[in-house]
Amino acid sequence: MIPADWTPHRREDGELLGWIRPEGAGWLAVDVLGRELTGEIDWLDAEAVLEEHGIRWLADPWVLEGEAEGPLRVQIVEVVPEGEGRITVKIDDFGDMQRPPTQRYTLAWPLPARLRPHGPGDPDGRTITR
Repeated sequence: MIPADWTPHRREDGELLGWIRPEGAGWLAVDVLGRELTGEIDWLDAEAVLEEHGIRWLADPWVLEGEAEGPLRVQIVEVVPEGEGRITVKIDDFGDMQRPPTQRYTLAWPLPARLRPHGPGDPDGRTITR
């Protein structure tokens, strides 16, 4: 649930980029997954950080731990911070519209530790090992 003292910050087209929340005598920028992007800064700097951070990173590959024997390469398909909040991910299908739908997982919002950006050494989803 979004705290009442968090102020939404939106792009020019109305898309939510995150929130600005009070922090000490200043403000703190929070992205749409609930991650703190800054320490205490002034309001205009918090807006600038959210604008620069954007949301295109949501389309990048992510890694989900704890659902299979090893980590799963996934894509974020939905972020709903309102109400109880949820993040829905699916096994990365690399945009293949010909294959059957892949497994989906619904996680709590804000971002749980078991969902993280894809990094070096993570499964690429295309390599078959034996």
